[in-house]
Amino acid sequence: MNIQDNVKDYYGKVLNTSADLQTDACCTIADTPSYLRALLANIHPDVRAKYYGCGLIAPLALEGARILDLGSGSGQDAYALAQLAGATGDVIGVDMTPEQLTVARDHLDWHADRFGYANVRFLEGDIERLGGLDLEPASFDVIVSNCVINLVEEKEAVFSAAHALLKPGGEFYFSDVYADRRLGEDLRKDPAAQGECLGGALYWNDFLNMAKRAGFADPRLVTDRPLAINNAELREKLSPAQFHSATFRLFRIDGLEPACEDYGQAVVYKGGLAQSEKSFALDNHHIIEKGRVFAVCGNTFRMLKESRFAPWFDFIGDWSTHYGIFPGCGTSSPFGQESEEIASSGGCC
Repeated sequence: MNIQDNVKDYYGKVLNTSADLQTDACCTIADTPSYLRALLANIHPDVRAKYYGCGLIAPLALEGARILDLGSGSGQDAYALAQLAGATGDVIGVDMTPEQLTVARDHLDWHADRFGYANVRFLEGDIERLGGLDLEPASFDVIVSNCVINLVEEKEAVFSAAHALLKPGGEFYFSDVYADRRLGEDLRKDPAAQGECLGGALYWNDFLNMAKRAGFADPRLVTDRPLAINNAELREKLSPAQFHSATFRLFRIDGLEPACEDYGQAVVYKGGLAQSEKSFALDNHHIIEKGRVFAVCGNTFRMLKESRFAPWFDFIGDWSTHYGIFPGCGTSSPFGQESEEIASSGGCC
């Protein structure tokens, strides 16, 4: 049985609800901000019961956005995003598991009645082969994916397709599972390890290089946490590898530099963005307080100025003088590196 068949079988037949999972990859209600819990309350219980993601994928500033959900499963993320996108937005979910798609599609009318508008549809397809779904290139504002890329064999094809489908300045915002090393072939093909999102986990540095080859020059880590493996047999089989659930954001912006270069630039967050009034978190090193001049590298400057976030910022500086590289732009593991001093002081890396 190949990886695609393993995944279909595991998520369509082996798992009945998220309670059957053997790791703590799935986020719980306690992990979810109050405004997102309110959105989940508007989602049908049958859809929520089949949720197998490793985080709730809901970046800010989605009103009116065109959104693509890769590996949408039973539809929980898509229906949550539909509420954030609103009546003028559009959400498309793609999944290859018939049982999951049936749950998602069976509740389309229920959610349309609940929301007061219908802005969601689901397509059956393989996210490694998005070219066969007749999706218009450069047409999406945001693409999301929730603990799915580890389940596919041709991971680089997913990143390349996402890059092609995003508008310039668009964002691929996704959660997945990463390993601290490359796993052996026996673990990568183990059905239980695959189904639990561990066997197919990318070594974090392989992911970074893969994303860059696809055109996402400067991947940004938003959040991460270590994963606990609750099944003792599976834990022993995978030892000593360590795993993290992490959320990254990748912007389709041509010409981003491979490191954090300093041009003396800064931004000022003006506030006004829903759910982010006092500060805006671009990533785990850029928590930008409202009204404060915040020094940034050239890449961060462009990510804010050339994306949907631009209306909420003032921009200071140009490209006339280069001051070198920001300190700390290294190559060690990105996980567990949050720093209160860095996050609040305006340092780039």
